[in-house]
Amino acid sequence: MPFLRNNIFRLILFFTFTMLVFFGDPGLYAQGVIMPPAGAESSRNTEPLFPGALFSDYLVTLKAREAARPYWVFTESESNNFYQRYFESQSILLNNDILAFYGHPLSKNMGILGRFTKEELNDKLDTLAAEYSEYSGGRTVRKAFYIIYGTVWPAGEIGILSDSVLKEYIDFALDHDILVFLDHQIGRYTPVDSLKRMLPWLKYPNVHLALDPEWRTTKPMEEIGTVSADEINQCQKVMEEYMIENHIPGERLLVIHQFNYRMISSRDKIENNYQKVTLVHCADGFGTPTVKRQTYAYNAQALNMPVKGFKLFYNFNIPGAGYDSPLLSPKDVYALDPRPYVIMYQ
Repeated sequence: MPFLRNNIFRLILFFTFTMLVFFGDPGLYAQGVIMPPAGAESSRNTEPLFPGALFSDYLVTLKAREAARPYWVFTESESNNFYQRYFESQSILLNNDILAFYGHPLSKNMGILGRFTKEELNDKLDTLAAEYSEYSGGRTVRKAFYIIYGTVWPAGEIGILSDSVLKEYIDFALDHDILVFLDHQIGRYTPVDSLKRMLPWLKYPNVHLALDPEWRTTKPMEEIGTVSADEINQCQKVMEEYMIENHIPGERLLVIHQFNYRMISSRDKIENNYQKVTLVHCADGFGTPTVKRQTYAYNAQALNMPVKGFKLFYNFNIPGAGYDSPLLSPKDVYALDPRPYVIMYQ
């Protein structure tokens, strides 16, 4: 009898949870957690899909799969796995913005990240995140280290950050609720080869990836590099397949930088329908507020990449280095249209 009671309880619990997923709850609709059934009245018909759509089609697929099963009682492990998959399907950007410090840990000339200790960076991120929180509309501002993992050298060769240094930052970030982005400058290699070099680091739950088309060249500082829409789509596919094959839960972000039309060819053909990979289209480049806004407006035209990022440049008085003059304020950044969800400072 205890066995029967336990299984009846699990069946009731699962049935209740399934009813929520299948038929929804008005409160959950308002939060963008569950999309309303077909034909239901919803303001979402006239609102942008993001971020509600980032809850993804994962639940729809999961619902169909579970509905096709015969009627039997789930084991405890099966039930727990179902609930785990439900919560893992939520996007990190559903209720969060991301605020990052960019650079190379071993170089003071490549961004703020290399100018301060990890502890100092964390304190500075806390202060800046508090400023952004005043204008975030109630969304949580998550901190991040945005690390140049592969640095382009002359002739397009790449210098890879040592595992030991990177591990220090990842471990510190895990202990302090900080996300980590690994940025590869590509050089003379293909985007997919560059991405594959970083994929093993996805075993850490706080790690996300980025590619910078500017440096996809054998003549760095002489010409602006380029990647194609097909290459970006292939990167998303390879990244998602790696996550599935290696049982990496949830979703991860893949950031692509752009400040010039040349950097991404045929960008209208870029896809954004991967369930475990969310593409972030980041406006790069330094300059005056007018130039910054113009660059962002150009990126905003790419509606097929709805999740936008924005990069700002500090002035560290480095000879020959570009910077923003003056620096846009957090209020200015959030006033960009559409608002960026990933913001970084170099």
